[in-house]
Amino acid sequence: MLDRLQPVHFIGVGGIGMSALAGILATRGYSVSGSDPRCTPVVEALKLKGVRVFHEQTAATIRAVQTAGAAPLVVISSAVPDTNGELIEARRLGLAVVHRSDVLADLINAQPSIAVAGSHGKTTTSTLIATLLEATDQDPTAVIGGIVPAFASNGRHGEGPLLVAEADESDGSLVKFKAKLGILTNIELDHTDHYPNLDALIHTLQRFADGSGRLLANRDCPVLRQHFKADSWWSTEAADGVNFAAIAQEERGDGTLADYYEDGLLLGSLSLPLPGRHNLSNALAAIAACRLEGVPFAALQQALSQLRPPGRRFDCRGIWQGRIVVDDYAHHPSEVAATLSMARLMVSSGRSPLPKPPQRLVAVFQPHRYSRTAQFLQGFAAALTQADLLFVAPLYSAGEAPIAGISSAALAQAVRALAPDLEVLEAQNLDHLARQIAASSSPGDLVLAMGAGDVNGLWERLEALGDRPMALAA
Repeated sequence: MLDRLQPVHFIGVGGIGMSALAGILATRGYSVSGSDPRCTPVVEALKLKGVRVFHEQTAATIRAVQTAGAAPLVVISSAVPDTNGELIEARRLGLAVVHRSDVLADLINAQPSIAVAGSHGKTTTSTLIATLLEATDQDPTAVIGGIVPAFASNGRHGEGPLLVAEADESDGSLVKFKAKLGILTNIELDHTDHYPNLDALIHTLQRFADGSGRLLANRDCPVLRQHFKADSWWSTEAADGVNFAAIAQEERGDGTLADYYEDGLLLGSLSLPLPGRHNLSNALAAIAACRLEGVPFAALQQALSQLRPPGRRFDCRGIWQGRIVVDDYAHHPSEVAATLSMARLMVSSGRSPLPKPPQRLVAVFQPHRYSRTAQFLQGFAAALTQADLLFVAPLYSAGEAPIAGISSAALAQAVRALAPDLEVLEAQNLDHLARQIAASSSPGDLVLAMGAGDVNGLWERLEALGDRPMALAA
């Protein structure tokens, strides 16, 4: 599909998935253009790589690209609606229009690749794999759904043989990928706007597994144990009966010490600078993938100190009036529970990777999609009871139509029913949320904002408050 003689144009080039592909193709010598109305650091970085960026998504943009030379290949994502002016014009002109997953499939299928799929942890796991490969001189190409700290980018062209990619299951397009090594982190029902039930999700991921040369999977996940036949298994629960195991010996707020086994044989210890049992599993998957690619264990042991989570995964934004503000992408009950459990460990142990140890856990949660909130309302409520103080931001619809009885208020009420002594505050909008936090939180608090919507803009809204008196305005 990809042809170096054909220009490639991305509609929505600044998106986290689109920008990685555009940057890699530009580095590899393709003529790349794209459109995005935003002037973000990601967009500016693409311009430095030679990507021609238009800030208007209109028919005129497509005509400008069309008249610049050969007819371009137009790339869209699932976020681009049929009403987009560029897309309408591209189709009217008869241009080839493909989904971003088709471009990613071309890259994955053209060289030895590691593709990471699963309901939770795939961005972190693929980030850790790419980081370990880079730290052990493998020089990988990477296409990740988050900013990789080691690269300061979500996409990277490497000269080494391997490509590491995050395989997103949300729209089912990962069945196109034919990776040398497929990885499954876990399976839980999610993306209920696309999958009617868990069986449908399992079937899609089985097709992904069948298309992989080898499959590495998490033995601790009961769904994977029951429905998949992996070539290699990993576990953080037991060393017997699996190919790779990491058994925690000490869990702290700033990391984990674990014993590492291969096929039941103790090889040594791991000192992981990432706290939380879920991060131990993610890191073990990354180590296992590298071992299957022949990277020496001793080299990986030394490289562990370089591991950092991707952007928006427990991302410390700074300290505002004594409060440590952290941004996290958690938007499924299991992710919320794991993130809060890790934060609680930081509070209780007095140790953390944050600028200072937090004294109290203040959770800020923004429900994402009506369908997801309806499906998991009680699961979210149970997870959020771990907080010492809870703020519920307005539900982020992601374009979905409302569902009767489903709202942030409904979630707040569900939390109160489970934990009557927990103070739960509801915000009218994000500016109101910032003022609520200013008035009701205290210096020394860890303010942990979770969600896949626009709650990641909380830090900027707190900064905008400056040193104003901490009193709520109407």
